[in-house]
Amino acid sequence: MKPKSENSRVNPHSAETPLLAVRNLKTWFPIKRGLFSMTAGHVRAVDDVSFIISRNETLGLVGESGCGKTTLGRTLLGLERATAGDILFDGTSISTLGRRQMNRLRRHIQVVFQDPMSSLNPRMNVMDIITEGLEQFGMIEGSKQEHAARLLGEVGMSPDAVFRYPHEFSGGQRQRISIARALSLKPDLIICDEAVSALDVSVQAQVINLLLGLQKGHRLSYLFISHDLSVVSNIADRVAVMYLGQIVEIGKTSDIVQNPLHPYTRALIAAVPVAGGKKIEDNVVRGEAPSPASPPEGCRFHPRCPEVMAVCRRVPPAELDRDGRKVTCHLYEQPAAMHGRS
Repeated sequence: MKPKSENSRVNPHSAETPLLAVRNLKTWFPIKRGLFSMTAGHVRAVDDVSFIISRNETLGLVGESGCGKTTLGRTLLGLERATAGDILFDGTSISTLGRRQMNRLRRHIQVVFQDPMSSLNPRMNVMDIITEGLEQFGMIEGSKQEHAARLLGEVGMSPDAVFRYPHEFSGGQRQRISIARALSLKPDLIICDEAVSALDVSVQAQVINLLLGLQKGHRLSYLFISHDLSVVSNIADRVAVMYLGQIVEIGKTSDIVQNPLHPYTRALIAAVPVAGGKKIEDNVVRGEAPSPASPPEGCRFHPRCPEVMAVCRRVPPAELDRDGRKVTCHLYEQPAAMHGRS
């Protein structure tokens, strides 16, 4: 697993204002029970999450299925209502925007979903799919066909495809159409929600190279959501590791991959298959993640952690700065704060 190479970036905006800043974000879903649908609890899908994304940067978000990654992405898009916390886009809070204001903002934040077949309207041809947003925002000047053909060319497809329908394409081609649609509005941020997980490995590499090229040409930022750390390491500048609704480690991709600090991060890396090599079993966690409706007390990872200590079962760990990154784990607190292993 080779991390994306680091490179210097020229930021045309103030370095003090990130493109996206998420502060203590919570997205909880009520559990209704009984004859009168009383709230009996909450599913804590996203629970006190904070991070930033700078301009022209890719943040990878990784974790097991059910950890809250997709819910986080949907909350940023306004498809789910945040329970608490704040989301700032280009310095402006968007958490409380109304529907009309949020629709205008979507010109600047676009999304590429996991399954292009379900996200592309089967009754619309490629030209109408790609230019739908342009029409909505009144951004078409000249021929729709010319706009669509130009966008198809940017994602490596023939202009002849404009009058064809989604079912006529392969999975990789449909995902390129989805990327062209997202690119059409000239956004600042694209959220890629498992955008390559349904594709063959060779096609995954092609789509990742396409995204990297588009980022360079259009100065895009990405939130790249995936369960596969090996995929994320090829595109992300930084990686955030999510477990049961919370971020447990975040830092530069090279640091995360080459020297993971949190036991859960080490488990994700150990689970990556190595061609012709021997799998490392020591750090692979056992069992299933607990329910987000009733997370464990103390550290949420402690029931599955191979390095669990007594304090882990009682006290939630604080976020610490360690080796240029942030990690939420008792292992890196002062020895006085720990009371031995159990």
